[in-house]
Amino acid sequence: MSEFSNLVKQRRSASKFIPDTKLSSSELDEILSLVKFAPSAFNLQHAHYVIVNDVNIKNRVYEAAQKQYKVKTSSAVILILGDTEAHLQAGKINEGLLHLGVIDKREFDDTVSSIHTFYAKGGESLKRDEAIRTASLSAMLFMLAAKEKGWDTCPMIGFDPGEIRQILGIPDQYVPAMMITIGKEDLSGQRVRGYRKPVGEFVSYNQFTMK
Repeated sequence: MSEFSNLVKQRRSASKFIPDTKLSSSELDEILSLVKFAPSAFNLQHAHYVIVNDVNIKNRVYEAAQKQYKVKTSSAVILILGDTEAHLQAGKINEGLLHLGVIDKREFDDTVSSIHTFYAKGGESLKRDEAIRTASLSAMLFMLAAKEKGWDTCPMIGFDPGEIRQILGIPDQYVPAMMITIGKEDLSGQRVRGYRKPVGEFVSYNQFTMK
C-alpha cells in the first residue's frame, strides 16, 4: 500500500485530545505551507485561516461550539473561512504572471475582466458557494497535511457562526465554512471506524442512479 493510501486511511476524526499538548507556530507554519497549494477557482485562493490557541479566546469558542470536549482539549481551534469577495483580488493574484512575462497586458486585462464578469453574473449565491467550496478543499488538505506531520484533527460544523464571527472579529465578506480542532488524539476511547459505503454504492457513471 502506498504512503498516501496509508495517510488517507490513518486520518480519523478525533473525538478527544490529550490536554495541554503544545502545538508551536513553526509546526503550524509547516502544515500551512503545504495547504497553500490547495486548488481554487481561477487560483483566487478564497480560504482564510483563523488559528485560536489563546486559552481565554479558546474558552469563548468552546462556549460557542456547544461546549464540545474536543474543543476544550485541543491544542488549537482553527476556523476556515471563505472569502465571498475573492474575485476582487484577481488583479493582485495575476500581476506576478504579468511581471514575469508569462502573460501580456492584454491577456492580464482579459483574465481579470472575465473573472469579475463571471462572479457578477453568478451573484451572491455563486460567491458564497465558491467561498465554501474552496475553503472546504483547503480544509481537507490541511487535515491530511496535519496527519502527515503527526497531528490529529476533527472537522466540525457544531458551532454558532454568529457568535464565532463576533468572538474572532470576522468581517461580513467571510463565510465560516468549518471549524477544525487539532492536537494529539487521546486513543483511550477510540471506536472502530464507522461504516463506509463501498464504491459501487456511491458512484454512478454517465447518469445518476440510486443504489
